[in-house]
Amino acid sequence: MHALPGSTFSQLFQKEEDETMYDLIIKNVRIIDGTSAPWYRGWVAVQDGTIVRVDAAAPPTQAARELVDGNDCCLAPGFIDIHSHSDTTLPEYPLAESRILQGITTEIGGDCGLSVAPVSPDPAKKKQLRDYVGDLDYTWESVGGYLDFLASRGTSVNFGTAVGHGTIRLAVMGFEARKAVPAELDAMGRLLRESLRDGAFCLSSGLIYPPGCYADTEELTALCRELLPYGAFYETHMRDEGEGVVEALQEALTVSRQSGAPLQVAHHKVIRKSVWQVHCKTTIALIDQARRQGMDVKVDQYPYSASATTLDSNAPLWAFEGGVDGLLARLQDPETRARINAEANASHVGRWGDIFVSHAATEKNQWTVGKSILEIARCRGVDPADACFDLVLEERCRVGEINYGMCEEDIAYIMRQPYTMIGSDGNAASLDYPGQPHPRWYGTFPRVIARYCREKGLFPLETAIFKMTGLPASRLGLPDRGLIKPGFRADLVLFDYDTIEDTPTYQSPKQPCRGIRRVYVNGVLTALDGVHTGAKSGQILRKGQ
Repeated sequence: MHALPGSTFSQLFQKEEDETMYDLIIKNVRIIDGTSAPWYRGWVAVQDGTIVRVDAAAPPTQAARELVDGNDCCLAPGFIDIHSHSDTTLPEYPLAESRILQGITTEIGGDCGLSVAPVSPDPAKKKQLRDYVGDLDYTWESVGGYLDFLASRGTSVNFGTAVGHGTIRLAVMGFEARKAVPAELDAMGRLLRESLRDGAFCLSSGLIYPPGCYADTEELTALCRELLPYGAFYETHMRDEGEGVVEALQEALTVSRQSGAPLQVAHHKVIRKSVWQVHCKTTIALIDQARRQGMDVKVDQYPYSASATTLDSNAPLWAFEGGVDGLLARLQDPETRARINAEANASHVGRWGDIFVSHAATEKNQWTVGKSILEIARCRGVDPADACFDLVLEERCRVGEINYGMCEEDIAYIMRQPYTMIGSDGNAASLDYPGQPHPRWYGTFPRVIARYCREKGLFPLETAIFKMTGLPASRLGLPDRGLIKPGFRADLVLFDYDTIEDTPTYQSPKQPCRGIRRVYVNGVLTALDGVHTGAKSGQILRKGQ
């Protein structure tokens, strides 16, 4: 038997490939592949949810069940949101319109130290978790159990999770404001290892939130050492993001240096006007120095000048001992309330007018949504601290805030760093979600393209896409997402660079972005011209699995 000449074999192979019926071909597009390499015109073929061909040469001649003419729009990998809190909302909003309609196809929840697993079987601690982190049924106890629960319901977005240090501490110690004893630290280590084996991508901390704020550097370092065998990283919402942000970063670097764990600085920002354009330069210099020394330090960021959290975060941290019930009891005690008010007013001089209510659980306080604490105080004829904490009491902590505190210069300076990626710090939600959430839930990723790339010229489009796709995929260790290459999952977003716009605003956040033509999740069309198709083709992601 004689071997066929190479040319003949090649011709036969090409003929067989040309006769393949693909599931999807997207042609006539500007391919931005997620590597930061220059874009090129070409076409992409998808089969069984996977990219099987990327071609910049001749137009496709193959047949496809779906043929899409991109009309010279941009085709990028689906955006990867490395920092979200969708673990608390995805069970109720599995279509994740706030994610999909801005081009997010993959996200990581459980950040800022507050994940929905692991869950203590102790009813009192489970109540504390429900009160503080998310009002869910908690039919699971482990990270694996939670991910199995999501998989059984189906989601539109690919989803993975961090495991929260605060949640682990709560499961072991509740809301006790003290140093962990060795047995408690051992118990936290066991829960962390179990969570990592279940596929958690990292350990997150939220050191401005109880109970995680009660931990010292020693505790954090010991837990971060547990990450090394799993190839996981440490992600931290630092202990201070205002006047003490430099010291807070130094603590995070110390934890990383002493443990050996890679460090991810969550939603890096500087929130006090007194240190705008000063502290940001220092923190970036410290990160640059650490990286030159061989440390693995990266940053994520959302492109807005306002943050968002719960209104109870304005109370001093000592007031949370015992959880939400402990805080509410202290707010009702006149002597303790006076102390809380005094501390809050002292730390909020000139700032109550920058804090706006974004959500209130009860009907009677819906009038406060969209108003500042200062406005509410004037309407009620009370001190601003009283206005704030009366709402916290009335809503039993189910009240959110938007806090204006950053400047554009700092945002741009952080964003242009080569190791900065984009994370929304938002949630999976519908277009009729209650209240007035931060527009970052709905518009983060198109805003980077429209405002910081197209309008401000901060970096080329290829760099912007890299910050949203290839870079977070690399950080997470996702082997088959974040790039447009054969063998990668067909998470794709088709958009018009000239018209893409983050239409969500602080006043009207719940709307789809403009200019996003199509969104595919694992090869399935999930959004078309700003309308969700109803598809739930997302996959549950587990690190190392």
